[in-house]
Amino acid sequence: MALTNTIITSWKLQEIVAHSSNVSSLVLGKASGRLLATGGEDCRVNIWAVSKPNCIMSLTGHTSPVECIQFNSSEERVVAGSQSGSLRLWDLEAAKILRTLMGHKASVCSLDFHPMGEYLASGSVDSNIKLWDVRRKGCVFRYKGHTQAVRCLAFSPDGKWLASASDDSTVKLWDLIAGKMITEFKSHTSAVNVVQFHPNEYLLASGSADRTVKLWDLEKFNMIGSSEGETGVVRSILFNPDGSCLYSGSENTLRVYGWEPDRCFDVVHVGWGKVSDLAISNNQMIAVSSSQNNVSWYVVDLNRVKKSGSVLQGLIQDKLIPAPTSALGTTLRRNYERPTTSCTGQEMKQSSEADRRSPEGERRSPSSEDEKEDKESSAEITNPEDYKEIFQPRSAISRTPPKRTEPFAAPLEHSFSESVLEKPGPAVKIVTPVIDRAGQLKGPITSSTPVQRVEPTMIAAAPRPVAVVTTSVTSPSRPVVTTTKPKPSTGIILSTRNEPIGLNAGDFLSHALNAKASVMGDEEALAQIRKGHDTMCVMLTSRYKNLDTVRSVWASGDVKTSLDSAVSMNDLSIVVDVLNIINLKPSLWKLDLCTSILTQIEELLQSKYESYVQTGCISLKLILKRFWPLISDTLTAPPSVGVDITREERHRKCKACYKQLKNLSNVVKNRAEQVGRHGSTFKELQLLMAPLY
Repeated sequence: MALTNTIITSWKLQEIVAHSSNVSSLVLGKASGRLLATGGEDCRVNIWAVSKPNCIMSLTGHTSPVECIQFNSSEERVVAGSQSGSLRLWDLEAAKILRTLMGHKASVCSLDFHPMGEYLASGSVDSNIKLWDVRRKGCVFRYKGHTQAVRCLAFSPDGKWLASASDDSTVKLWDLIAGKMITEFKSHTSAVNVVQFHPNEYLLASGSADRTVKLWDLEKFNMIGSSEGETGVVRSILFNPDGSCLYSGSENTLRVYGWEPDRCFDVVHVGWGKVSDLAISNNQMIAVSSSQNNVSWYVVDLNRVKKSGSVLQGLIQDKLIPAPTSALGTTLRRNYERPTTSCTGQEMKQSSEADRRSPEGERRSPSSEDEKEDKESSAEITNPEDYKEIFQPRSAISRTPPKRTEPFAAPLEHSFSESVLEKPGPAVKIVTPVIDRAGQLKGPITSSTPVQRVEPTMIAAAPRPVAVVTTSVTSPSRPVVTTTKPKPSTGIILSTRNEPIGLNAGDFLSHALNAKASVMGDEEALAQIRKGHDTMCVMLTSRYKNLDTVRSVWASGDVKTSLDSAVSMNDLSIVVDVLNIINLKPSLWKLDLCTSILTQIEELLQSKYESYVQTGCISLKLILKRFWPLISDTLTAPPSVGVDITREERHRKCKACYKQLKNLSNVVKNRAEQVGRHGSTFKELQLLMAPLY
């Protein structure tokens, strides 16, 4: 019997059921790396301690899904923005609502706290950025300049600048004291999802849906590096605390970058899916991701990740001639000057005075409506022990040194020889805690059954979220099979799923745990797996032939003919594949393409497949952004004198597009009434299509 133990670099720490409906936002506390806030379509904000199964606190008050959340630097406060455009700020130590801030006309999709003062910034789908003074309960300044949703905001370490990233493919830098834009970076070719300042130097990093990470010099305001190796959308970035390297999180992958010269030190494959946020604690990276109403924590041991040294070739394309480097591999440039006092209203005098004449800048006194909003908000402590341990000691004088958090222990990776795999595995004991009506734990019920997954379930009193902690115990004799509770059908087939479509995992399990287990034979198991296999093969073969036909036409350089051939095949999957390529390069879009594809987009928006709906929304957004001004101007222009064939042809195309967009506006309006991220996307489209209503 051969058994070897090897320490692994990354592992899944825990998975919980965080909300009663889909999780819509996640954020980790950057100071400790041990706190997590989750927002859901159930309109709640839940606070969790990393690696602990139970929710510490549940914050209520929002009446629409929570779209974004952010901790302040001390992790004593949390702010949440909702789909309706409102902000709510809670004091976690006092367990109460502090402020309700109203002002955005659409969903709030980005937030950040000022590092040294009572200010916070919010960005919205309405393309506006607002700076709020929490003490006076009002907006002190509004920044305009983006043309689409603002997806990320970040204050500089010295608190003087604000960086914003938007779906309009730009990164803007704002001077808070002068109240105006300093510069704009336009090198990204798709939506920018995330920005972050270097902890010490005048550097800014940005990650985009164009699958690149770019670095910007904030003294010369130029790009000093760009990655070329990302295999998916960049969803999260984080500088190492000492500023020596940059971590980039995309789908299932963590990359480590250096700059000047550009290089990639390491690539770590992690099964986190679409990662939402990153934090560093005890030289370990804590990452968090979500799928439906589940949230998963992952850990990467940074001691086993290369952060300097040799370069992984082929992952970075150098943009500039390498400059002289220091020991850390970065050039010596200006550092931020951090003031010793907190930011006061005097520091932003110019901004607040300039905007005070407007209704948004006026000092607000608490109105009856605001008081009602605050009364309807609550902070429900669901786990008093963890609450006291995490929050209360901060405001008390401790006679002993504070407890240091220990790094998470890495699991051992077992590799078995073939002789072990042939032997039957032992039964695994299932221990399920039982909770009586009073909420007290009774003695556990134990049963000996040959299954491979242990799921102790901690159930809190309604309407608190149910936290389910799963740990895997694998018997080497047979493959791991997991059981999940059936979820009600939503009518939409999600693009990311925890289980295959058309294959019921329950068919492979015994029907009664306490009864003698019945093991399915190999032939029967294979027959279950092969259900519909032949049909799928025929479908994929047909799809391959159709795509090959489109590719041959595409090779001639005629995008319009390629798209027309895809449409003529009456297969939406082919249309989606072609649109996904065209959407990556918006410059390919022409007015001719709009007339061909708008009818297909109407079908995509009403599809039962989430991926089809997403592609349709992206395409429609690009069309509205690029061509609506042309369509509107052409149709409202007075008739020309004489014969202008080119103008008449353009007028005909614009008229056809207008008619199709008018039909689409009704579909978008109906879909905008939905709750959740789909409803949020359609509300954004509804704003863009407002002139059509």
